[in-house]
Amino acid sequence: MDSTRELQPVNNALSIIDNVDIQQVAGTMQKIARFQAVIQKTLKQNHDFGVIPGSRKPTLLKPGAEKILMLMGLTSEYELLEKVQDYENGFFAFTVRCRLLKGDQLITEGLGHCNSREKKYQSDKVDPYTIANTCLKMAKKRAQIDATLTVASLSEVFTQDLEDMDLNGDAVGTQRTTFDDERTISKAQAKRLFALSNGDAELCKRIILKYGYTKSEDIKRIDYDKIAKEIEEEAKKVFEGTPFEDK
Repeated sequence: MDSTRELQPVNNALSIIDNVDIQQVAGTMQKIARFQAVIQKTLKQNHDFGVIPGSRKPTLLKPGAEKILMLMGLTSEYELLEKVQDYENGFFAFTVRCRLLKGDQLITEGLGHCNSREKKYQSDKVDPYTIANTCLKMAKKRAQIDATLTVASLSEVFTQDLEDMDLNGDAVGTQRTTFDDERTISKAQAKRLFALSNGDAELCKRIILKYGYTKSEDIKRIDYDKIAKEIEEEAKKVFEGTPFEDK
């Protein structure tokens, strides 16, 4: 295709609609809706997708994207479009294109970018000179999720704006130590506890009190996993024990 060719606007959009098979479109839309329902029922929260308080839609994560592509029989391949590796100043940036293929046929593409000056890589514990590979992997993941949301028509179901947010609140590339365990949990971890409770503040309060805490921000990291697990289990009991009302 000649990239210099100017595209002429269509004078009448109805001229396009006139050539559309409305019944076929209706059938396709129904298939998309059924596929979206299957995806929502199949994927697992906090593994395939994450629920971040304040976000309008769940965030699709890499395991979820991989499952969707497997269900659709698609494979992915990657192309590195941009690479900046400034070892002198400790700056690395990568832009990646992900192509989704059905056999040898190109179905769609997605783009992803990551660089070492993003906020999540500014921790003192992150060595800027060893973060290059992490940034490259993150760019690939973002490209794959971008392509997946497009090919599966899932943009109205999931977002990828927070896809690289660690649901446990720990900075990428850090290792936890005994000192870390004595520190209090992050705001992201506190929000996750609330999300695990399905928004039940009283349930959260009741369980953290069992561990000697009155506020979620006072919870030490060493107790976080146990509290999170108990809140999630209790929330499931509440949900399963609540009968659906007849409409």
